Amino acid sequence: MKHCTRLLLLLTFLGCAEGEELRIQPREYLGEACADCPVVRVDIPEASEDRALGRVVNTSVREEVIEWLDYDEEAGASDIPEAIRAFGAGYRNLKTEFPDELVGWEATVEGSVTYESSELLSLKLEGYIFTGGAHGFSRIRYLNFDKDGARELDNRDLFRNLPDLEALAEKHFRETQGISPEVPINSTGFMFEENTFSLPENIGFEPEGLVLLYNPYEVASYADGPVRILIPYREAAPYIVLSDGMLPPS
Repeated sequence: MKHCTRLLLLLTFLGCAEGEELRIQPREYLGEACADCPVVRVDIPEASEDRALGRVVNTSVREEVIEWLDYDEEAGASDIPEAIRAFGAGYRNLKTEFPDELVGWEATVEGSVTYESSELLSLKLEGYIFTGGAHGFSRIRYLNFDKDGARELDNRDLFRNLPDLEALAEKHFRETQGISPEVPINSTGFMFEENTFSLPENIGFEPEGLVLLYNPYEVASYADGPVRILIPYREAAPYIVLSDGMLPPS
């Protein structure tokens, strides 16, 4: 992870339920370095666990990283070091079985804090994994937390009036992608189910606005990469439950 990102992560976040501080700092996990080992690097924000919110944040991040490294969904790791070891063992097992065919595996996860207010904390995890084949796979995941309630939030918790938010999001999607309002949403090659626009599961908060993120294969091909739509807060605020007094001007 770049040094500037590390410095940004060395911040103190205010606004926990009891008015105490939530301290977040970078934590790095590395896979074993050997000739028969895959390259594994995990750089994530880790919160102090003296507050309930810190424990919730760390659990959510840990579960995401473990899921990312569990390439065959059978490892059942309970923590990140165990998941890294299982990933390495999987590579070595396949290399023993196919010594002349297997190429090196790789897995990286980088995390950062993208937005913070007195009520809301938003994290972004960016992952890449390669376990053979024509190419690896990249994914971005946003995690949003209610600081007062010390809980992770899903989209139903974050937003009100989802149909109207969806209409606003489609307007921005079409404008960003150059799709006329008069033609079907898939007319330029997108792959929305039943040719109907839908919000992504992955929605995050960044300083400049609300981010809607479609990962590869969700609505477009791998070659197209992730599809990112930004809605300025001045437009999104009416639909955000925790928006009162928390959003920056835009």
